[in-house]
Amino acid sequence: MRYMMTYDLMESMRNANQWLGATALSMASYPMFSMVPNPTINWIAAWGEVTERTFQRMVVKPDWGIESITGADGRDHLINVETVVERPFGDLIHFDVQGRDEMDRRVLLVAPMSGHYATLLRSTVKSLLPDCEVYVTDWHNARDIPVSAGKFDIEDYTLYLMDFMRELGSDLHVIAVCQPAPLTLAATAYLAELDPNAQPRSLTLIGGPIDPNATPTDVTDFGHSVTMGQLEQMMIQRVGFKYPGVGRKVYPGLLQLSSFISMNGDRHGEAFYNQINRVAQGEASDRDPHNKFYDEYLAVMDMPAEFYLSTVDRIFKNGEIADNNFVVAGHKVDIGAITNVAVKTVEGGKDDISAPGQCVAALDLLTGLPDSKKASHLEPDAGHYGIFAGRSWRNNIRPLVLDFIDANSEAPAKRTRTAPRNPKKSGDLAAE
Repeated sequence: MRYMMTYDLMESMRNANQWLGATALSMASYPMFSMVPNPTINWIAAWGEVTERTFQRMVVKPDWGIESITGADGRDHLINVETVVERPFGDLIHFDVQGRDEMDRRVLLVAPMSGHYATLLRSTVKSLLPDCEVYVTDWHNARDIPVSAGKFDIEDYTLYLMDFMRELGSDLHVIAVCQPAPLTLAATAYLAELDPNAQPRSLTLIGGPIDPNATPTDVTDFGHSVTMGQLEQMMIQRVGFKYPGVGRKVYPGLLQLSSFISMNGDRHGEAFYNQINRVAQGEASDRDPHNKFYDEYLAVMDMPAEFYLSTVDRIFKNGEIADNNFVVAGHKVDIGAITNVAVKTVEGGKDDISAPGQCVAALDLLTGLPDSKKASHLEPDAGHYGIFAGRSWRNNIRPLVLDFIDANSEAPAKRTRTAPRNPKKSGDLAAE
């Protein structure tokens, strides 16, 4: 019960701060105060507006907000987000570009389950849509999943990925971003053993901790500095009475967010102070750079406790992927079983979360894969987010990934793909 009370206390504090912001905005906007202009009143209203929005966003799942793209025919095509596979802890979704034939490049983008929603990859998805048929793993907020749905750890995550790959067929290219990189590698290896015809054609691993100890960071140091008992006592709580997942053990998103912010507290504090001043001076807008970034950054989700703890214990502490000792459903997965799936790693030279060396370690584990099917890229000036969502991704990394996909789109083995769920002719339903 005490874990539930703590969870509800955090939610109460968030709700109180949202209410304080709304109250300050309402009071400072009272018409009577306009009789005698006062910059202090304007500043209080601005503080209230920014504060209300900040704390409100923490419990709202962002919308994908990708309404249309311009196709090769020069026309705007509407985007329909459809669910291909629906599961308790996460769905497989498809960005259906209406009025366009199915693209030859079919990409499964594996989103991280690390405290943010899959919408963190919005710009990545948007950059791939003109050239690819894009599918994404859309993980659910654990607080909304009833206890009756059972547990979800890294083995379950791996099995989910295998099911998603089977659903899409082997005529597929997989891109794993950050946290899921080691588990996506394991899922591909497990398919190589159990169902070789379901393997994807290529696998791109971006900034993932395949071997966290190859280049230690603050994240890896923290994982080694605490015991699993301490971690469970400090980080794990039970979902409170407000949500459908009441009683489920989780690593709360609000707790994760506080860790994110504390890593760069001065920078975040300055950003919010400057935003309050811009609002007070009438220079801010609903979709200005500050709001666009923080509407996504502040939207956090709870992770299942089993997933969080098993990630720290088995990936970071024990290095099961790095040592090729990962076990799924009682079966020891051999990463060396991958023999015909091309694998590329991408790292950022300034990545302080998964530092250079952690991801490229995957290539050494692929003992059964010829060197001709291995590739790596280091983007010297890119940080963690830049390698999948920033300028470095758009200008340098994305073209290389597409070239890698194209270079490995043909294979001697027969490839299968699922039929489009909504067959359509080019031009149908296109936005005029």
